[in-house]
Amino acid sequence: MQAIVRGMRPCQETLKGATLKHCQGKYSLKRNNINPGSSPMEEKGLENVTVSDVLKSKGEEKVGSWIWCRTHDIVDDAAKNMAQHNIGSLVVLKPGEQQQIAGIFTERDYLRKIIGQGRSPKYTRVGEIMTEEKKLITLPSDANILQAMQLMTDNQIRHLPVIDGRIVGMISIVDVVRAVVDQQSGELKRLNEFIQGEYY
Repeated sequence: MQAIVRGMRPCQETLKGATLKHCQGKYSLKRNNINPGSSPMEEKGLENVTVSDVLKSKGEEKVGSWIWCRTHDIVDDAAKNMAQHNIGSLVVLKPGEQQQIAGIFTERDYLRKIIGQGRSPKYTRVGEIMTEEKKLITLPSDANILQAMQLMTDNQIRHLPVIDGRIVGMISIVDVVRAVVDQQSGELKRLNEFIQGEYY
């Protein structure tokens, strides 16, 4: 009896391999039709998700929109603006009509340069304490999300202005994590559907 069982094992492995190969063929054919309402990021793979995709995923009405202040604004007003919008940074624009970036003002700037140095936020201008343009870390909208994660991790920052000649948006660590979770959730869902036989 044991000899018969041993003899059947190679056949089972061959059958299993053929079944998996068949399933993979069906999976790859139907993959593009999975959940048509899903986010584009769920199906791309992280290396193909761009910063532009992340900006668009925030909502069509928010594409290109970001909260900003000017260098001559009072720090107290800028901090209230951040609190009102529940955000941790403001893009700082140079005076004038053009949207030329001068730097970034973050919660960290406020803590270190206002609270830490005992300065008054009511008598200090944003331009005096912001992170200046020459120290600013930015990336273009066609960069992928993995590059954004690497920049944030290497430089221990939570906000990245997106610059394509001029500022087109801002992404935060929250946006990056959300993109990763969406992509991984989509992949997990597709694998579950595959395992449960929904691709037959």
